[in-house]
Amino acid sequence: MDSAFSQLCVLGSSLVLIFGLILLWRRGVTAYINAFVWQSTVLSAVTATVGYFGNDRELYWVAGGLFLLKGVAIPRLLRRMERRFAAERELEPYVNTATSLVVSGLLVLFGYAITRPLVALSQLPTRAGMPLAMGLVLVSLFVVISRKKALTQVIGFLMLENGLALLAVLGTYGIPLIVELGVFLDVLMGFLVMQIFIYQIHETFESIDVEQLNRLRH
Repeated sequence: MDSAFSQLCVLGSSLVLIFGLILLWRRGVTAYINAFVWQSTVLSAVTATVGYFGNDRELYWVAGGLFLLKGVAIPRLLRRMERRFAAERELEPYVNTATSLVVSGLLVLFGYAITRPLVALSQLPTRAGMPLAMGLVLVSLFVVISRKKALTQVIGFLMLENGLALLAVLGTYGIPLIVELGVFLDVLMGFLVMQIFIYQIHETFESIDVEQLNRLRH
């Protein structure tokens, strides 16, 4: 049973990482939002799986909260923003697509390297998925710093939080419900603040390109 559980964790973690890579491969905001929805759905499924095999019923509530917040509520707000800024696409990021994919591959390998000692010491059946979760954290951070559009950066931040949540679930074999509720509120508040920030950029510069902020220096 532990073998099947471990394989499910690796499969789920791999899918979560693959959906994160879509932000470096595709250009349209619709694809980014869909990737985030699917990523959040898989994350909630992995959390529920850990709850089932770990006999931790609280994780079912955590999984449900993840799905409702990140799979339903936040994507609706993102789609509303997409309609508002329909013409804004990530056409010229700081780092082009080919180079971004190469860098992301190196970041995933780096994630494996830095989590290797932890995986070697851990006896948890979820440990095999931890390097993939760390890879997602690093890739999402790269998305935030290598893309120009504020909306892309927001989705990158949300995926970064997904990576941290996955790492927490796999690394601790589940997290307390009260802790996850606090994280949910932090993510929601952070997203709402970012939403206001994006609207202000668009009102000022008629664009959501963060490069426009350089004008404030002059």
